[in-house]
Amino acid sequence: MHTITHVRRLSTGQMADETVPRERIDIINEFLQERVSIRPLIGVVCGSGLGGLSDCLSNQEVIKYEDIPQFPRSTVEGHAGELVFGDLDGVRVVCMRGRFHCYEGYAMRETALPIRVMYLLGIKYLLVTNAAGGLNENFNVGDLMVLNDHLNMPGLSGQHPLIGPNDSRFGSRFVPLTNCYDKKLQDLAFSVAEKQGLAHKMRRGVYGFVTGPTYETPTECRFLRLIGCDAVGMSTVPEVIVAAHCGVKVVGLSLITNKALFPGEEREAASHDEVLDTVKATQNDIESFVRNLISAIGKQHLHS
Repeated sequence: MHTITHVRRLSTGQMADETVPRERIDIINEFLQERVSIRPLIGVVCGSGLGGLSDCLSNQEVIKYEDIPQFPRSTVEGHAGELVFGDLDGVRVVCMRGRFHCYEGYAMRETALPIRVMYLLGIKYLLVTNAAGGLNENFNVGDLMVLNDHLNMPGLSGQHPLIGPNDSRFGSRFVPLTNCYDKKLQDLAFSVAEKQGLAHKMRRGVYGFVTGPTYETPTECRFLRLIGCDAVGMSTVPEVIVAAHCGVKVVGLSLITNKALFPGEEREAASHDEVLDTVKATQNDIESFVRNLISAIGKQHLHS
């Protein structure tokens, strides 16, 4: 039995600790292994307002973040803060209803800690979702972008989830990210969307990761578009990097919730309320699409 010792509480009510990262993951893993009977094939990270994705799961086992020792806490509206285990068409799934962000005060490696936990529980695939601002002039609010690459802006300045001693249980020291977004899963997403009648809403592109919590200035938006980003957001990339380190296959989905404002344009600035309103307006289609995609991934896995 592990004893939790070095713990400090933050003013937000979340918990951050000084335990060695490897020991911390072991404590969380031991807790969940003892309490959860489902060993998931697919992990799903639910973005802002998309926590309803877990409602389709049967035989649910729900564990709140606050009940898991050494686990971070969600502090953002639209993030419930619980792990939901269950089945979907015979596919075993775990949904993170609430993710962690650097702007909440978490270190980069801490925002992606749950991915390692899910890997130890058995996942082979990770489906990450997020709400993002559209930079590509051809994108519209309500479009769904399948990620084919990302730009890790904090990573270029030395903030990276794999900094620190390498835990060889998960992967090697140096991780290639050339194909971190699995091409077969990208194509599968488009195939599922076409069958569902959503092909006109589907896009493929590069996700630009910034830490937030401020939304981007018009000049920052212009810069991100010039260097190849199609959408921008404040999450996802640390999770994807850690999944790649673990050898987990990833598919990423960005719901375009607002269009970026560029120099010279006069429109109302982005807001979190606008993001949540867009998610609510498209929720049924998105949740149905994700359910169908999870089912398709499960079938593809059986025949691989």
